[in-house]
Amino acid sequence: MKTSIALIGFMGTGKTVVGKALAEKLGKEFVELDALIEQKAGKPISEIFQQDGEVAFRELEIEVIKRVAGNKKQIIACGGGVVLNKINIDRLKEDSVIVYLTASPRVILERVSGDGGERPVLKASNKAEKIQELLKLRKPFYEQAADIKIDTSKLDIGAVTEQIINKVKQVENFSL
Repeated sequence: MKTSIALIGFMGTGKTVVGKALAEKLGKEFVELDALIEQKAGKPISEIFQQDGEVAFRELEIEVIKRVAGNKKQIIACGGGVVLNKINIDRLKEDSVIVYLTASPRVILERVSGDGGERPVLKASNKAEKIQELLKLRKPFYEQAADIKIDTSKLDIGAVTEQIINKVKQVENFSL
C-alpha cells in the first residue's frame, strides 16, 4: 500500500508550496528534495551547478532519493529534472503516487521571475525560449512518470491541494 505523494513537474508549477499545504492538510511529513541535496552538498544548488556541474547534481539527487523514497507518509517535492533519471522515478513509485503539476510557459515565467531565486537551468538571455525548450524536452518524461496530472496555471494552492486529494483517493493501492 502506497502512503506517499511525490510532486513532479517543471520549476514554477507549485511543487513546493502545494507540497507544504498538502502535507499540513494530510498530516504527512513534507520533504523537499532540493533542500536535502543542498544540505548534503553543503552549498546551494546554484553553486553545485556552477562549481561541480549538472552531472554531480544529478548524482546527489539519485543518492537523496534512494534515502527518502522508501519512507512512508510523505509529501515529496521533487526538483524539476528528477524525471531525467528513470531510477529516480522507479524508486519514488515504490511508495508514492506521482502527481505531475503543469503550468503554461507564460505562467511559469511569471512565477520564476517573481520568486527571486536563482534557477541554474534558466541561465539564458531569453528565459521564455529556454523554458519552452526545456518543457518540450521534459514533457514526455513527466507524462510517462505521472499517475495523476494537474494544470496549476489558473488554480490557487487550495484548489490544487483539493484536486490532488480527490484524485489520489481514486488511485488503487493508495492510502491517505
